[in-house]
Amino acid sequence: MPGRIPRSFIDDILARVDVVEIINARVPLKKKGREYSACCPFHNEKTPSFTVSPTKQFYHCFGCGEHGTAITFLMEYEHLDFVEAIEYIARSLGVEVPREKGRAKSAEEYKKQGGLYELMEEVNRFYQFHLTKHSDAQQYLAERGLSEDIIQRFGLGYVPDAWDNVLKQFAKSFSVKDLMDAGLLIEKDSGGQYDRFRDRIMFPIRDRRGRIVGFGGRVMGDATPKYLNSPETSIFHKGTELYGFYEARQYTRKLERLLVVEGYMDVIALAQFDISYAVATLGTATTQEHVNLIFRAVSEVVFCFDGDRAGQEAAWRALQNALAVLRDGKEIRFLFLPTGEDPDSQVRKIGKEAFEELLVSESVSMTDYLLEHMSEKYNISSREGKSRFMDEMSTMLVSMPDTLIRDQLIADISKLTSIEENILRKRQVNSEQVPKTQGFKRIQNHAVQKTPVRYAISLLLNQPSLVSEAGNPEQIARFDLAGSDFLATLIETIEENPHLNTAAMLERWRGTRYEQSIVQLLRWQPESTDVEILREEFRDCLQRIQYQAHEQQLECLLHKARTEGLDDIEQRDLLMLLRENSKEN
Repeated sequence: MPGRIPRSFIDDILARVDVVEIINARVPLKKKGREYSACCPFHNEKTPSFTVSPTKQFYHCFGCGEHGTAITFLMEYEHLDFVEAIEYIARSLGVEVPREKGRAKSAEEYKKQGGLYELMEEVNRFYQFHLTKHSDAQQYLAERGLSEDIIQRFGLGYVPDAWDNVLKQFAKSFSVKDLMDAGLLIEKDSGGQYDRFRDRIMFPIRDRRGRIVGFGGRVMGDATPKYLNSPETSIFHKGTELYGFYEARQYTRKLERLLVVEGYMDVIALAQFDISYAVATLGTATTQEHVNLIFRAVSEVVFCFDGDRAGQEAAWRALQNALAVLRDGKEIRFLFLPTGEDPDSQVRKIGKEAFEELLVSESVSMTDYLLEHMSEKYNISSREGKSRFMDEMSTMLVSMPDTLIRDQLIADISKLTSIEENILRKRQVNSEQVPKTQGFKRIQNHAVQKTPVRYAISLLLNQPSLVSEAGNPEQIARFDLAGSDFLATLIETIEENPHLNTAAMLERWRGTRYEQSIVQLLRWQPESTDVEILREEFRDCLQRIQYQAHEQQLECLLHKARTEGLDDIEQRDLLMLLRENSKEN
């Protein structure tokens, strides 16, 4: 049976094919400014409303809403499926369509991946051996309160402080390419390679079958970064793996609940106290794939984070990513520890029984946390605050599947805002799109407010090279503004794949919750084609985004100060924001 077509190949053909040529061969196009137009081939019309953009490699009909890339047009016009459309374009370019797991290739790929798994096991034994020889590493783990049994259970090791330990040890039995493919080496700018991990406690990361797919390394002193993870490889995908998941299933007699914490040491410290069902994400936010993996194993998950701002932000992102995969019969709860505490320190302070009691008595349901967070964010006692509250809440409700949880949430929102349930439900029906087909969703042509976040996304979609001005996407993701999470995701995607054009980016989000927003924003045409002018506009957007985020945080803190009072950290944040606000004004 044919295997999957590699994503990189789809990106490549979309960079080489011309959507104008594909469409013009079937529907005669006329030049109109920077774009082309015609009467739409998908509905009857007398005045052309069908436009094709050669710069974006994207078409859109302002009459019926049909839109997409060269792949989508062939699917809709020629009635091809997705694979057939790709094969057609490949033939026109004179290239063959590769397969990731075709019959002939899958055996070769399986052999290669098997070799990488073998390599990772041998490297882990190498790390474990050096732990037995390094007294400082042993002392560090002892001071962290870890028993020999727990060290063995999680396979901890140590890598000495040298640039070529792994390279020297394994370059004879494995190729340098294998070591690179496994993420164990880094390429030098001047040529050659060096070890990725040096002078760190090593945590092997196992997949759900128990195979080592990557490593996490922690420094023992104050060096940075504190934690360093393996990069993405053919056997390691951070968005789909959970540290400790394999061990939780192996060492928990009856696995009914999973506890999601922030770090490796939290997982291991909890296991030391016989709380063996903790897992951690691998340097990324909790993804929908993580939640799906958890729900296949258990019916209850508790996200346990520190009570500081970073913990609150991690919890909120976890909630946002979980909304689309909620299902009845499954439960999500959140537990926030006191400021300055993490699961490691807390369980050592209060013990196993008291900690597990916290999971029951102090954790809050997902819907309670959602409403509490949104009520703190917006002052719903004012008309303006209630309007902003409902605008963001409606977006969240639309992303949720039709479940009893969603019905109960609508009922709770009705009580909180004094808006009748039937009005809320009608609002959701009007917001939802028609069901997906093989192509993109049909998007209605309603106006969208041009906020700084949306315009920044639009500029990046039109001119991906602007990403050089973006700065740290993690900082943008922390801004609690509508669309900032997608802006951060878009920046990361372009940075990791600088060759992507607009059409390839659109294909990447086909069928996702971001698709509708992308299509709407692609319809915005920058007033200038001068890259320097666009660069200046993008910088201006980023400044405005930061200003809006500060204003929103300031409003939230002032509201909380009037109603509940602030702790020391919040008071410090408020003073800092007030100073920044006075400078900006």
